[in-house]
Amino acid sequence: MATEMRKTFKYRLQPSPAQEMAMDRTLMLCRHVYNAALGERREAWHMRGISVSYYQQKAELPGVKAAMPEYAEVHSQVLQDVVWRVDRAFQAFFRRVQAGEKPGYPRFQGRCRYNSFTYPQFDNGARLDNGVLVLSKIGRVALRLHRPIEGMPKTVTISREADGWYACISCADVPVCPLPPTGQETGIDVGLKVFLVTAQGAVVENPRYLRRGERHLKRAQQRVSRRKKGSHRRAKAVGLLRKAHQDIARQRSDFHHKTALALVRQNDTIYLEDLRVANMVRHHALAKSISDAGWARFRSILEAKAVWAGRRVVAVPPAYTTQDCSQCGERVPKSFSVRTHICPSCGYLADRDVNAARNVLRAGQARQGAGALAPALN
Repeated sequence: MATEMRKTFKYRLQPSPAQEMAMDRTLMLCRHVYNAALGERREAWHMRGISVSYYQQKAELPGVKAAMPEYAEVHSQVLQDVVWRVDRAFQAFFRRVQAGEKPGYPRFQGRCRYNSFTYPQFDNGARLDNGVLVLSKIGRVALRLHRPIEGMPKTVTISREADGWYACISCADVPVCPLPPTGQETGIDVGLKVFLVTAQGAVVENPRYLRRGERHLKRAQQRVSRRKKGSHRRAKAVGLLRKAHQDIARQRSDFHHKTALALVRQNDTIYLEDLRVANMVRHHALAKSISDAGWARFRSILEAKAVWAGRRVVAVPPAYTTQDCSQCGERVPKSFSVRTHICPSCGYLADRDVNAARNVLRAGQARQGAGALAPALN
């Protein structure tokens, strides 16, 4: 079991107006470098049939600074990280091509799409000094240090969000905090009618934050549409729309964290379905509801909290977990509209989600070599 982990601590920045302008300018220059590096790679392949590597583009940066002095306003390693982002985008593109997935060629970044820059080495351009974040080329920026940093800081990413600026400090060697064992295991089945059901029958309701906020989002979007493009009033309306989306995203994230923490505290091992959410959202009738539930994001949060607490999260194949009877194993085909599982073989009657959660638990225990069900199911 791991005793240390990688963890990111996020803090709200409180920059002065001059520092905000400097950070905005840094984002603009980084975006220009990103687009130029992307364009160079594309043209090199189309015109000459060759690939340009990260190290080749990294070696060109001093010449860029000499030719265009404004880029000297940005720390050297921040610019190197921009080129590294381009390289990672192409690596992901080639990986998708080889896997037969939709390739998604790297795209040029517009002003509203490039919202962060990174100091890849802590103490080299970014450091903490008595509760103040010192950034090279920008200055001493106040931040709300609402909790202490643990482990060894490695990188600092400055991001612009709808309500201001944030610093994300990634730390290595953060000690885990194992919880005392409970002797309990559970399987969970995520859904849309309810967010999840455990094998013991506990239900977590689906809050549907996006659905509940659609009217407010609609009014905010209409406000943007009525404004003249390029005007200050339109920029203000766009800011309000971004904050509306941010509120929904934060509500969903808070719900995911609290739900995951409750599961981790109650169980030593949690089994869940290995869902391909990216494929499921292609369903035109369910895409919005699936995205609103945020199953993939919840799973990543649950796995991270399990590592921190010394617990285990095990993914099992999702095939037939809804159709099979959790009592006798008989396969009982049913459509999505049928919400009750009735087994004609053994007569077992249960909600279809509870039946699926019990099947997930059984499948997980079988993969782990367990000989019996958890005591709560006996």
